Amino acid sequence: MLNFVVRRLLAMLPVLLAVSLLTFLIASLLPGDLALVILGDQATPENVAALRRDMGLDQPLWWRYLSWLGHVLQGDLGRSYRTGQTVLQAVAERIPVSLQLMLMAEFIGLVIGVPVAIACAARAGGAFDRFMTGSAFAILSMPSFLVAILLIYLFALELHWLPATGYVPFTEEPLNNLRFFVLPALTLALAEWPGIMRVLRSDMIATLQEDYIALAKAKGLKPARILFVHALKPSSLTLVTVTGINIGRLLGGTLIVESIFALPGIGRLLVGAIYTRDLVILQGVVLLVACGFVIVNFIVDMLYAVLDPRIRHGHA
Repeated sequence: MLNFVVRRLLAMLPVLLAVSLLTFLIASLLPGDLALVILGDQATPENVAALRRDMGLDQPLWWRYLSWLGHVLQGDLGRSYRTGQTVLQAVAERIPVSLQLMLMAEFIGLVIGVPVAIACAARAGGAFDRFMTGSAFAILSMPSFLVAILLIYLFALELHWLPATGYVPFTEEPLNNLRFFVLPALTLALAEWPGIMRVLRSDMIATLQEDYIALAKAKGLKPARILFVHALKPSSLTLVTVTGINIGRLLGGTLIVESIFALPGIGRLLVGAIYTRDLVILQGVVLLVACGFVIVNFIVDMLYAVLDPRIRHGHA
């Protein structure tokens, strides 16, 4: 297992290096003078000269990248020239919101998708299976912003059960915090569970046709034991992949939902950095989100080895 982990870590290093290079080029390859783009209306000759000197824009591109990478490795992702706040401070303030939204959405998606997938696989081709498959296609065709508007109209405006927008820290008012997160998490979960359901359903149908499942049935094992003990675990590899990709994507891909529900998360930080042309914040946040995505996929690889020992022994 240790050798497997070391091999995966070594394979991850070139990916992280490529991510850092591409992230650096986001700002460095913009047309025109980067100092003028960042300063905008405050671009006086003195400010432009000072910013170019601070950012090393008079240096070759490769030297600027190495210097920036050296600072990143020391934990310095830069400082906003508009607010004076460091990237790490800005992310530290907002990452708990995005993480809570991401985890709640993924949890709700799994709670809906996994039981539905098992029920559909157990009665493949039946009325329930056809109904849920059609429902999944219908939900996938709806964009997130439309789902968010419909949920706000139903639960906030008509039923008055939940607030439409706003945020309260969990440490101050836990119950109100969860109430504010229900609608945005449900919005994301409704887009997640159809994919989870279809992937697990397909794999479980294939698993239930294996010879060892027929042997388990012949031995008189209960159908529930066959489904949850003998069929679910071998069918979970693709589910783990999908879940890992979803978590990585949700970490920085909640721009629309966070904007609609006024949640101060990473998504709104990115939108604000784009609107204000704060490229230092934009560059740092994109790097952290991309690295988070890579790390999540590394964790998924580790889960593969736990679910299927053949993988860590190289015989898969």
